[in-house]
Amino acid sequence: MQFKSSTKGDILIVDDTPDNLRLLSTLLSEQGYRVRSVINGSAALMGAQAQPPDLILLDVNMPGMNGYEVCRRLKEQTQTIDIPIIFISASHEVIDKVKAFSVGGVDYICKPFQVEEVLVRIETQLSIRRLQAKLQQALVQERSLNQQIESMAAIEERNRIAREIHDSLGHSLTALTIQLQAAVTVIQRDPAQAEVFLSQAYQLSKTAMQEVRQSVKALRVEQPAEQSLEAMIAELAEGFRQVTGTTPIVQINLEKSVSLPISKTIHRIVQEALTNISKYAQATQVEITLNPISQANGDSLCLIINDNGKGFDCTQRSAGFGLQGMQERVTALAGEFHLTTAPGAGCQIEVRFPWA
Repeated sequence: MQFKSSTKGDILIVDDTPDNLRLLSTLLSEQGYRVRSVINGSAALMGAQAQPPDLILLDVNMPGMNGYEVCRRLKEQTQTIDIPIIFISASHEVIDKVKAFSVGGVDYICKPFQVEEVLVRIETQLSIRRLQAKLQQALVQERSLNQQIESMAAIEERNRIAREIHDSLGHSLTALTIQLQAAVTVIQRDPAQAEVFLSQAYQLSKTAMQEVRQSVKALRVEQPAEQSLEAMIAELAEGFRQVTGTTPIVQINLEKSVSLPISKTIHRIVQEALTNISKYAQATQVEITLNPISQANGDSLCLIINDNGKGFDCTQRSAGFGLQGMQERVTALAGEFHLTTAPGAGCQIEVRFPWA
C-alpha cells in the first residue's frame, strides 16, 4: 500500500445522503485528503476495486446494499481486504456496533458526529495503516537480506570445502611425490625396496582420490530440506558404522525446531567430525549428543562429539582436520566452538548456538 506523496491519504466516502457527502468531502479535502464520493454500495465496490483507497467511510443504512454487506464483500477480496473501514451511522445501539466490527470494520462513528472526532479517528486508522505498510516493507527487506546472507553463507561454505580439497590434496600429493622420488632413487640397487615405496605411493594416491571425491560430494550435495536434523545425524552415524565397524552412540533431545542455518551447520560439523575420526582417530567409541542447555544469557543448543581415539596436539594442527572450517561456520552464526584433546586422550568437540 502506497500513500500519495501529495496528499495525506486517499479516502472513499459512501453515503446515500448528498448533504452528508458534501459535508464530509469538503471537510476532508480542506484537511489535505484526496476524496472520492459514491452514493450506493455497488458503486463503492467498483470504486474500491478499480482504485483501492487508503480508507473508507461507510454509511450503514443505504437502500439496496447496506454498509454491512458492502464491508463483508470488500473483506472477501484480496485487493481490498486490508482497507480500513470506518462505519458512520445514526444508530447508537450496541448490537449495530458489534455487527460493524464483526464484518470487518475498524471503527464506528455515531451521527451526529463532531468534526474533530471524525478527523482524529481517520488519522488514527491511517497512521496504523502507514505503520503496517512500513512493517510489511521491513519484512520484505528482511527476507531479501536473509536470502543474501544465505547465499553468502553458501558461497563461504563452498570456499571452505574448496580450501579443504586443496589442503588435503596438497598434503597427499606431497607425500606421494616423496614416495615416488624414493622409489626412483633405489630402483636400480634395491628393486624390492622400490616396490615397497611404489606400493605406499599407490595407497597414497587412492587415499587422495577418496578424499577428493568425498569433498566434491559435500560440495554438490545440499542438506535435504524435507529431512529432519535427527534423521540426517542418524544417517551420518550409520555411514560411519559401515566404514569403521563402530556404531556411534547418538542422543538428541530437541524440544523445538532448529533454524535452517544452524541445522545445516550442525549437520556439516558432525559430518566433518566423523570423517576425521574415521581417518585419524582409531577410535572404538564415539558419542554424539545434541541438547538444549540453560545459561545466564539465555538458552543454548549444545552439540558434543566425543571419541576415545588417539587424540592429537592442538598446537601442532591449528588448521588441520577441518577444524578451521568448523570454527568459521560456528562463528558466522554467533556460536561458541571448544576443542579438548591431547595425544592419547581422545577428542571432544563442543559447539553452542544461541537458541531463541
